[in-house]
Amino acid sequence: RRYPTVELRAETFNGSTHVPVPSDSAFLKALLFELRLVDDHVFVEQRDTCTRINHSSVYSVSTAAGELWPVLAFHKSGLIYACVPLVEGTLEPRPPLLTVSGLSQGLALLLGIMDYISPSRKNEAEMNAKIGQLRNLLIQACPLGTPLNTNIRSLNSSFEDIQEMPADKDQPAWRSSTYKGKPQVNVCITEKVKCMQYDQRDVVDTWQVYGAVNCKCDIEGSAPNVTLSLNLPTNAPPLQDIVVHHCVTSVDPAMLMSTSAEPLHDSVYNGPYKFPFIPPSDSFDLCYYTSQVPVPPILGCYQLVEEGSQIKITVNLKLHESIKNSFEYCEARIPFFNRGPIAQLEYKVSYGQLDLSREKSLLVWVIGQKFPKSLEVSLTGTVSFGTAGKEHPTDYVSTGNTAYVKLYFRIPDFTLTGCYVDQHSVQIFVPGKPKITASRELISSNYYIWNSKAPAPMVYKPLLD
Repeated sequence: RRYPTVELRAETFNGSTHVPVPSDSAFLKALLFELRLVDDHVFVEQRDTCTRINHSSVYSVSTAAGELWPVLAFHKSGLIYACVPLVEGTLEPRPPLLTVSGLSQGLALLLGIMDYISPSRKNEAEMNAKIGQLRNLLIQACPLGTPLNTNIRSLNSSFEDIQEMPADKDQPAWRSSTYKGKPQVNVCITEKVKCMQYDQRDVVDTWQVYGAVNCKCDIEGSAPNVTLSLNLPTNAPPLQDIVVHHCVTSVDPAMLMSTSAEPLHDSVYNGPYKFPFIPPSDSFDLCYYTSQVPVPPILGCYQLVEEGSQIKITVNLKLHESIKNSFEYCEARIPFFNRGPIAQLEYKVSYGQLDLSREKSLLVWVIGQKFPKSLEVSLTGTVSFGTAGKEHPTDYVSTGNTAYVKLYFRIPDFTLTGCYVDQHSVQIFVPGKPKITASRELISSNYYIWNSKAPAPMVYKPLLD
């Protein structure tokens, strides 16, 4: 889909330095080249030089008219999702990615398209039908180049159901239908924690927390006003890198200025975080955020030592005392790559249960729903292997003793930042007493503990004076 109005605005912003979007076929050819999906076996300096290592999904694509930037693109399940966001300003010098609002809007739209298409990727006929409907859906989701509703699945796929003009002139475009019934609002804060632990003196452990606030507002009226507040406990780290949904009508600028790229200082905005908005009809993510929490929820140490034909493993895990000791599930998975099936296993666990996977290349330590009173658990064992076959997992990173334990857990009614929604602070300017439901959860995401007896594959060494 091309938007001539957006291309005209881009040309106005950049004048003689403007690089036009080439024809569809030329753009596709250039994008495939940049994504290394063609000619990947050939070294091309402008694409493959070390100075152009890309740490994001934002690319600079070489065209006949020059370098086209920014191009947002990613490859998922055999499909490429791409868009060219408008930068509302000059491109020389290139602005920081965080300042380009079109990137977050474009990413939300692409993720909405992916969410709509991906469930059908195994059925080619169904997937082709959905792709054929995309043009009609984009007319509703992004009529003039600005995304109004990124939840593509909620839209109608036929022109017959599209209202040419809303019945109420005050009804915003993102409210595709009106609700009849008792007003109710459901809010869920989901925080995910990433972690890399090494247990080595010269390598720094790293962890990241990022959250999403999902809302579903069933409220009568064409343009109902809702105000929701996120709160933090006293002395909790502030929320940073906040990105809000386009339905939010106003926000304190200081809230959006706090970024994890800069060190925290006393003047940082630490709430309460108020979001006045006119909600879409369906479920949506009101905002996203990150935070610099002082400790990871579970501290771990993993040691793997090879002794002849056997390996000895030791895993120690400790739940931090500030973390709620009530899990929906908690387990540690210990994979053994580039080896044969486990032929012999002797082990001792201080808590929980150890299972061997069907293909005999993965140990699953089920810790359960609580840590013991000591908040510490341990596993020791000796493992020997049979002859490796094609069906056993391989990995180019985890070779030799470079191995890891990966944790999977979910803690309901808890967030690592302490962030919560005060149900009494939710304001809805409609008649009747609305029902407010608020929940929260903490989920692990890429939570790794690397073998401290081997070199880590990715190190963050402190700066030495």
